[in-house]
Amino acid sequence: MSYEDGKDVELTHMGPAEKTVYIPELQVAEESVLGADDIDKELPQSYSFSFFSPGLARARREYISITWYSAGMVLLMMWILLSVYWAALAYSDALSSNLTAWFIDRDNDTIGHAIWSGINDNTTGLRLGWSQVDPAIFASDEDVMQAVINEEVWLALVVETNATDKLSDARKTGNSAFNPTSLLTIYYAEARQEIAVGTYVIPISSNLLGEITSSLAAASAQQYFTQIYAQGQVNETALQLIAQAPQTISPGIGWTTVNLRPFNAPVASAVLVVGQIYLLIFAFIMAEANASARALIQEHLQLSSYLRLRFAVPLLTYVPMSLTYVLVSLAFGLPMNAKFSAAGGFFLMWIYVYLGTSGFGLTFEFILTVLPKFTPVFMFSIIIANISSSILPHELMPAFFRFGIAFPFWNLSQAMRTISFDTHSYLLRNAAVLVAWVVLSALTITLSTWYPRRRKVTTAARLKMHGRM
Repeated sequence: MSYEDGKDVELTHMGPAEKTVYIPELQVAEESVLGADDIDKELPQSYSFSFFSPGLARARREYISITWYSAGMVLLMMWILLSVYWAALAYSDALSSNLTAWFIDRDNDTIGHAIWSGINDNTTGLRLGWSQVDPAIFASDEDVMQAVINEEVWLALVVETNATDKLSDARKTGNSAFNPTSLLTIYYAEARQEIAVGTYVIPISSNLLGEITSSLAAASAQQYFTQIYAQGQVNETALQLIAQAPQTISPGIGWTTVNLRPFNAPVASAVLVVGQIYLLIFAFIMAEANASARALIQEHLQLSSYLRLRFAVPLLTYVPMSLTYVLVSLAFGLPMNAKFSAAGGFFLMWIYVYLGTSGFGLTFEFILTVLPKFTPVFMFSIIIANISSSILPHELMPAFFRFGIAFPFWNLSQAMRTISFDTHSYLLRNAAVLVAWVVLSALTITLSTWYPRRRKVTTAARLKMHGRM
């Protein structure tokens, strides 16, 4: 006797009150079930073992393997990535002389010569890269200021015209209106890079000038008192004039600092550095969410439709993300009207933040396609690469870190400085680099999507063809 499935059923004995049916396949299945029960008895039971129980040997080996592998990978990342960031900061003191400074002597007399001599004699400790510039090249203060704003130099020290004669005349005439700080002027632009200026440029130059001018003023005062006490006779008139203008003796010589581009918005420290890390993390979160959502429908979409989806969704999402970043920054006092109008600066800031966000986000979209398990590792790596190459000016870092000029953090930060503080503009170059990251990411996403899809379609076609044969 046979059933529809083709299995033979043998009737071995049949009586009026008893029937025995022998089905070989069912007997095998029953034996298999019984075997599974026996195996279940050997499997670990829930909440019934200690960690070193023999019954957990296999699971314990897998657990230890995963843990040790993960710990090893993390330690390797720490050695590599932390070393990169540490190296970006470790040599800044030794490289401080890469920060250029100009000495412009319009006095060409005692004060100018003494100050330049003191600068040259300073060969120990932190120092700037000083060079003497012909005052004829920068005939006016406006020329000097424009050179500093154009980032031709980090600092310019100008000894004003006839500084020596002005001090001497003020002593002789008892000029109570004389201002010692009018003899020297320092020009700098803090917003170019506030860390470099606040840590190196101003402290180094101020300490150096303080030593030089105090020594020079003391020597000049001693010489002047020697003259008025000549031949044992006190020049009472000269003493009265000194009493009218004591500032000609102490401090005697001073300087004025002119900050051409002040870094006067504390929130900018967050926007320019840490805020970009947050922006990158937000882009990563969205890339992860997009990947999870696409998995539900990607097998049902044509390639062209799938690619449009892959680009349209993140690029549209980045619009409110970048707008939120700019609005929050504006709410906490980030200026956007230093170089452009308030509306123009806001719109331009939004465009650059959008380009930066798109560069970050599409990069993660690509990595999630080709290396999904290593996306967190890549995220941490790209954060270190960007932050280490942009935390300080390249003059204060080893030459290796100049790669940052082609990375998003450096260019987005530089663009935001220009918009917020009217620093020297590199906006076209900044935009070109950010757009290049977007385009490169778009190309890699397209290729990494098209090639696996093509292989899958080809394989399916071959299997179908062999099935027909």
